[in-house]
Amino acid sequence: MYLKEHTIRGLHGFLDSILKRYALRGGRAIDLGAGSGALAVRLRELGFEVIAVDVSNERFKADIPFVQMNLNNPIPCSLEDRGFDFVTAVEVIEHLESPIAFLRYVRSLLKPDGIALVTTPNMDSAPSRFRFLLTGKLHMMDEKVPNHISPIFYDLFIRQYLLQAGLKLVEHLLFPMKGYKVSRKRYSWVFHLLARLLPGNNLFGDVNVFLLKAIDDDDAK
Repeated sequence: MYLKEHTIRGLHGFLDSILKRYALRGGRAIDLGAGSGALAVRLRELGFEVIAVDVSNERFKADIPFVQMNLNNPIPCSLEDRGFDFVTAVEVIEHLESPIAFLRYVRSLLKPDGIALVTTPNMDSAPSRFRFLLTGKLHMMDEKVPNHISPIFYDLFIRQYLLQAGLKLVEHLLFPMKGYKVSRKRYSWVFHLLARLLPGNNLFGDVNVFLLKAIDDDDAK
């Protein structure tokens, strides 16, 4: 059965190599904001025991254990006791009212050596900066996507959000690594030029991919 990927085209394929690096046969994984279940199925194929979570089961089609939960008000009791080796939240955090509260929930689900994969639109990209300069609106956060309510900016995410949530950055990638998927192709050359002229390290890519771990006692010292 084909399961629709409710993300930017190609993102799940890009994540495959990352998932394989962190695959743990027999490990526990939880996919937050599971949508159709496409990513949860990928996790299971890599050997994880998987639970899928979403606010509604209407789109969920995978034969994987499913928990219906509003991630604005998560109910942690039944899930936290399990401890997860891998937590995924692909294109979820920008939909939620409190990104830091959500990251704390992610932290609560992780085993001490567990990994979380969180993706979100790249607000620091050249198209995003250009659009805000011209219109005062953020790329992928306007009236065309009304369910995107919490823009995530790289600097604040790293300096404040992760620290407040008890998490640390393990790895950061951008998708696409040297281009854009959601920008109009006829303007692509403009954005490539801007990306070379403007200061900053995150000017390419429509999506941030963050790999995170819990801060342990040694990190906190």
